[in-house]
Parts: sequence; C-alpha cells; structure tokens
Amino acid sequence: MKRKQPGWGSFEQPEQHYLVEPRHLAGGGDLRHVTEYLRASGWNDKSKTGGPIVFDSPDKKIRIGYDPLTQPGGWTISGKQTASQEAWHAMLGKQVPVEIVAGVTDALHRPRSAHAPNVWAPLVQQGWTTDRQHNFTAVSPDRNAWVQFHQSGGEAYWWAGARTEHGRTWDAIFSPTTPMHLVQEFSAALADPTPVMRPLGRVPASSRIRTRSVSVLPSELGAWQQARINAARAATWARNSWAASRPRATARPHAAAGSARARR
Repeated sequence: MKRKQPGWGSFEQPEQHYLVEPRHLAGGGDLRHVTEYLRASGWNDKSKTGGPIVFDSPDKKIRIGYDPLTQPGGWTISGKQTASQEAWHAMLGKQVPVEIVAGVTDALHRPRSAHAPNVWAPLVQQGWTTDRQHNFTAVSPDRNAWVQFHQSGGEAYWWAGARTEHGRTWDAIFSPTTPMHLVQEFSAALADPTPVMRPLGRVPASSRIRTRSVSVLPSELGAWQQARINAARAATWARNSWAASRPRATARPHAAAGSARARR
C-alpha cells in the first residue's frame, strides 16, 4: 500500500475574480466583510436561522441589521438616545457595496477624531463636484453617484445614491441626528478610488463599470479575510485594555476630610 507523498492533494486551484471600479457600482458583495468584523469586535449576534442578520453593540446602544427580503431591504443601523447623543438611524440599500457599508460600521469601533467632521472633504479630495450654495450636493466624476444634504418640508437628512444605465442601483439615508463622523466615514469609503473584488458571476451587468480579471487562490482570500478579523480583535483588545487601566475617580482629600467632619 502506497503512502501519500507530503502535500498530496493540497494543490490549490486559483479562482477567477474581478477588480471592479468604480466601487459604487460593484454590487453588494460578501456580507461577511461586515458581519465577521462585528463578531470579532465583540458585537452580539442576535440573528436567527433563516431570518435577518442582527447584531447589537456590546453596550446595547447600537443595533445593525440586514434583511434582503423586506422592501426596499438592506442594512439598517440605529443608535439609542444617550446623555450626549439623540437617537439616530441610517438605512443603506442591499446593493450598497459592503466595503462602503463597512466605512460606517467599522467607524463605530474607533475613537472619534479630535477634528470636526467634514462630510464633503473626502469627496472633494477625490474630484467630486460640489454645489453647496443651492442643493448641498456632491456628484462623482462619472456622474453616477451622489451625496446630498436634503432639506424639504421641514425635514433634513443625508441622502446618497448610485445609478447605472438600467436605473437606480441603491440609496442610503442618514437621519439628521446621525453622528457626523459616521456620515463622513461613509463619504470617505464611497469616494475611495480603490477597486473592490468580486468573484466570477457576481459582477453587475453594466457598461459603466471597468473590470480587470485576476486569479486568486482560496488561501489568499482566507488570509486577507483573517487579517481584517485580526485587526478587529487587536483594536478591541487595545480599547478594552485601555478602559480597564484607566484610574478610577477617587474622592478628593479635602472632600473626604469634610465628610469625616460631618459625621462627627
């Protein structure tokens, strides 16, 4: 009986994928790009088998859901009211690329910048055309995506969308109370010129997208996904370690002395 040689049967076949640009027309993508990052960041998976995806933040103040079956379907992100923040919500259609959705969901785990958020800045840096005198709108260089601060009938909200020659592809709406740094992270991910990868058969049919075929080993895909998960775990560990190491507030000496005198 012959023994198998070392490595026998372990040969990998490369799989055909495509680098797609602009990313706003690349289609929804693999949901695990978002969900595995949430899980690695300590979010609680409340999803039910066969039902919509639901994740709650560790402090139970934010909920992220994905439901492709309802109309219009897609992602919902909502935050509860706190002492420093009004309740807020965002809705992103199911064809919003996961890389753009992650711009928002990843930012929920990072500390806010000390600088005031500016939704328009990432768009302008990537050559988007802006009109902030009339409609407060930015339009992508290919004219197929936009971001707008929409005001009508006493209501105000952030609205973004994309279209192809076949019509509207997706919409994203942020309530006016949505933390501005999250809207900025959305616009930065939207304007990012880096192509996104889609497997064979998952590239939308449109003459307005550009593709480049690449061969990728399954182990390479797994390594890229694992690197993202490891980054989430490392950031969560660092954040929790910092919170645990902060000195707790203690009574001031004169306050303690005053309390002692009051008890006499």
